[in-house]
Amino acid sequence: MFIQTESTPNPATLKFLPGQAVLGAGTADFPSAAGAEASPLAQRIFAVSGVSGVFLGTDFVTVTKSDQVEWDHIKPAILGAIMEHFQSGQPVMADSATPASGHADHDGPDGEIVGQIKELLDTRVRPAVAQDGGDITFHGFDRGVVYLHMQGACAGCPSSTLTLKMGIENLLRHYIPEVTEVRPVAV
Repeated sequence: MFIQTESTPNPATLKFLPGQAVLGAGTADFPSAAGAEASPLAQRIFAVSGVSGVFLGTDFVTVTKSDQVEWDHIKPAILGAIMEHFQSGQPVMADSATPASGHADHDGPDGEIVGQIKELLDTRVRPAVAQDGGDITFHGFDRGVVYLHMQGACAGCPSSTLTLKMGIENLLRHYIPEVTEVRPVAV
């Protein structure tokens, strides 16, 4: 098995491409080891000292390291953990766990606007940020303000504010006049 790695705009995050499907659909975000029991793969990766976050996409694994370690020191162990997992035959997600589909549900009078926001996110934004090892999902809409949740390489990325304000906010405001601002949320 050959696993490729790609850098991301976030220097604390690397994208690992195992050359096979990771999740059939959706994503799974593990910003700490505490919630990793839902994924045997994430648990293996968190066993590597210095790993602070794991994000699973359809065909990639994004790993975030703590500031105290260098990639040169932990990258071989992470590659080994991913390879071991796929060779073990264990599932990526535990039987009872299902990957997240992404967007939060929205009930209310702005249903049509929210539908347009989600469609633009799915067709224009999410494919681009997946290339960088992350995901951005809809969290809410209130009086013109769109709240988005940043995951994987996008969470904590130095350029995420610029991406959010100059990229996503401008895109949404262009197509949907009711949108006045975009803000990140921590979930």
